[in-house]
Amino acid sequence: MAQRNTWQRDRVRSALTDAQGFVSAQDLHATLRGENTGIGLATVYRALATLAAAGEADQLQSPEGEAIYRACSTTGHHHHLICRNCGTAVEIEAHAVEQWAQSTAAAHGFTQAEHVVDIFGLCAACTALDRER
Repeated sequence: MAQRNTWQRDRVRSALTDAQGFVSAQDLHATLRGENTGIGLATVYRALATLAAAGEADQLQSPEGEAIYRACSTTGHHHHLICRNCGTAVEIEAHAVEQWAQSTAAAHGFTQAEHVVDIFGLCAACTALDRER
């Protein structure tokens, strides 16, 4: 059953598109609250889950285990390089990872294998700032 598009979901989508890198639902809610939208935290969570399920948002777990989101610019399976400091994210192709995942699964008798690989580190700009300190 298709979900109807609501103004709240449209506003969450817009705020997610405007955000730099990946953001948590709480961070996005704080932005929307600061703009006096009246959108509650539960609505933000529901909208993000719907956007992620529809492929309109990427969802992953931060190194701290928190779900974080960003507007998706690529459809289909992909991976990310994510800056732990500023949240900058770069979508990457990882053919070697794809081959490794399939061959590892097959070697253990698994079929229809799926995987999630995201790499966290410091981007070039944050690395340069870190060196200056």
